[in-house]
Order: sequence, then structure tokens, then C-alpha cells
Amino acid sequence: MKYLFGLLILLIGLKNQSLAQKMDMDMADTSRHHQKNTHKNSMEMMDEDMAGMKMMSNSQSKNLPMSRSGSGTSWLPDASPVYGIMLHGQNWQYMVHGNVDFRYTKQDLFNKGSRGADKLDAPNWFMGMAQRQVGKNGLLHFNLMLSLDAVTEGGNGYPLLFQSGESWKGQSLFDRQHPHDLFSELSASYAYSFSKKTDLSFYIGYPGEPALGPVAFMHRPSAMANPDAPISHHWSDATHITFGVATIGFRFDDFKIEASSFTGREPNENRYNFDQPKFDSYSARLNYNPSANWALQVSHGFLKSPEELHPEENVSRTTASATYSLPLGDEKTFNATALWGLNKTPAQQGDNSALFEANLRLKRLDFYTRYEFVQKTTEELVLNPVVYGNDTVFPVNAITLGLNYDLFRLGPLNLAAGGQLSYYGADSRLNGLYGKNPMAGEVFLRLYPRLMKM
Repeated sequence: MKYLFGLLILLIGLKNQSLAQKMDMDMADTSRHHQKNTHKNSMEMMDEDMAGMKMMSNSQSKNLPMSRSGSGTSWLPDASPVYGIMLHGQNWQYMVHGNVDFRYTKQDLFNKGSRGADKLDAPNWFMGMAQRQVGKNGLLHFNLMLSLDAVTEGGNGYPLLFQSGESWKGQSLFDRQHPHDLFSELSASYAYSFSKKTDLSFYIGYPGEPALGPVAFMHRPSAMANPDAPISHHWSDATHITFGVATIGFRFDDFKIEASSFTGREPNENRYNFDQPKFDSYSARLNYNPSANWALQVSHGFLKSPEELHPEENVSRTTASATYSLPLGDEKTFNATALWGLNKTPAQQGDNSALFEANLRLKRLDFYTRYEFVQKTTEELVLNPVVYGNDTVFPVNAITLGLNYDLFRLGPLNLAAGGQLSYYGADSRLNGLYGKNPMAGEVFLRLYPRLMKM
């Protein structure tokens, strides 16, 4: 009996120990389950927070990615890299970006002709965007673009061989790129989404950019690293600063058709004011993005009296372009643009331009190139009509090779050092002014935002 009683006490003890261990295990499981649920809830809350702080959408559609946004209402490929700084409010998303090139440029390295010049300068632009959803289907978007070119470049801009367009002190600018206006864009747009594949959008700008031409050169990833404007700028994307623009667009899936009414006159010599809006010109553009890597457009416009010094001349402009973007890995991308433009006045058969530019980015290193062909007239190059003829057309070829390398980061910005060389092949009749095959070169420090992680 004594042994049975002892055995009973032992079994009861073991049972109590087993129960205690089970209770400890249950409590541990409950704790782990609680921690798991807490972690899960925290992750869900983080996901909700991230959803509230999501990237901007395209400026003209809440159903398209921000990377498709070009200048004005134009399209880039969805795979395009985005350089900028994102900020978030309770209901708004904001983005700022821009570019400054502190440089020395010499447009006739070997002093072959009389038209080359050199300069220390800093071409620049700065942009801010704000966006919010309005109701379930609406999207409101604002753009502000500024440039201090009038300060850093002066009223006559910077040296650039064979460039033409606009004026200074009542004289046509030639072999120089004009400065941009302080207010380069001040625009608002509203888009209503009928479904994920269809949007109706409205855009007004004072100044702004009509639906004419490709993405403006400073906003193209294939051109961002190049401090110079294309010498074919006034054949394709010169209307990116227009004082008075109204555009309506309709998107179906990856197609978008747009129509604009706008002021045909280019900005005047006062770079700080707001020119008079006239809405005397019009344009239409068809955009098509067949895949995430491509953006295609064709457009046509009538510009009434674009040049202040030649008010009697109206211009019909036609453009077509293809833009390609290919991500290659972490901060590695390839971007290219092919572009054709035609300017035609009633008294002429038309002058053509063609451009191909490409950029290869390998983390901190950018390689870039640009080839251009453009037909410049006696009037555009401000040549003596007695010597060269009134309506003579001069073919000009230009090729640029350049690179820049990110030296270090300044918060959300990169500071890069770079340089480029340009080679010109023009009509031999111009050799007396420009020399045979002049070359241009420049070195620069470039300050710009870092690549955003999409």
C-alpha cells in the first residue's frame, strides 16, 4: 500500500508537470501567434501607408505610370528612368526635378572660322509637380517650370554653331541658343477615367506646351546628359514654351489622340514677362505606346507668325518620333530617340531635320551621342542674300559624343563631371564663315536629382 501510494504521488506529479509544460507551450504558442499577428498587422499597416504614399501616376491618367509622363501632355515609354525627388502630403503627391550645367564651351576649337564663340555659363531648368485624385475617377495635376537662363546666359543665350531661332535686340539669333523664359511652364490639367483603358483629359498652360512634336529635349532621357539644345530644335519641339495653350486628349488603351489651340508666336525678348495669348494656331498629335519600351508619335500643326521679326510668315510643322527605353539592371539603362521634323512656309517646299540620340547609363557613368541633319536657309543663318542667294538651303550635319561621371552625392542630388566634342559637316559654300568641318568642345559639372526607385 505504501508503494502504491508513492507511485500514485509520482504519477500525479508527472501529470502536473506535463500540464505545466503544456501550459507553457500553449502560452508560448499564443505569444508567437500574437507576435505573428502583430507583425502581420504592422506589415498591413505599412502596406496601407505605402499605398497612401504611392508614386505619382501619369499626369494625364491615373491608370498609367508616372514614367510615361513627358513634357506637356506627351508620352515617354513606361520603362523610362525617372530622376526626381518625391514628396507626399495627406492628399497630394509632389515631385521636384531639374538640371544645372556649370560649364565652359568653345564652339570653334581650332578657330577655323569667324562664327564660333566661347563662354562660361550655366544653362538650367527647375520643375515642380503636384497631383491629387479628385473623387473616384478624377485626377488633378499642376506643373511649374522655371529657368534662370536669362541670368546665366544673358539675353543672347549661349554659343552653338548652326543654331537659329528667336531674336535679341531686334536682330535674329544665329549660331547661338536662345535663353528660356523664367516661367517656362505654368499649367493645370484634369483627367477623367471612364475605365482603366479610357481617359478624357484637359490641359491649359500659360505658358504651356501644345500637342505638337516629341517630348522636349531637356525631358528626354536620351538627351538629359547633353548640355546643348539640338540645332534642329525649331523643327520639332520649340513650342514647349507657348504663352497660351489649351489641349483636349482622349486615350484608348495605348493610343491617345490630342488636339490643341495655342499662340503661334514664339516668346519675345523679355524673358521675365507673360506674353499676350492669342490662340491663333492649332495642332493634332497621335501617340502610341506598343509596349513598355516604346513611345511613338506623329503630329502636325499650323503656327501663325511664329517669328517676331518675320510676322508675315506662317509655318506648317510636321513631326514623327520613336523613343526607346531599356532597363539593364540596377541603375543601368539605355535610352534612344529618333526624330524627324519638317517646317514649311507657303513660299517654300519645306526644310527637313532628322535626329538620332542615345544614352547608355552604367550606374555612375553616362555615355551619350547625338547625330543631326538639318536644312538651314540663308535667312535662318543670317547670310548675305547677294552672296548666298535669297532662298538657298544649306544641309548641315552634326555629331556629338560625350560622357559624364557622378563624382558624389549631395543628399538627393548627384554632382557629375563631364565633357563632349561635336563635329560639324556643312555645305562647302559655308566654309568661308565656319571653316571646313569645325569642331566644338565643352567641359562641365552637372547637378541633377538621383534616379528614383520605381
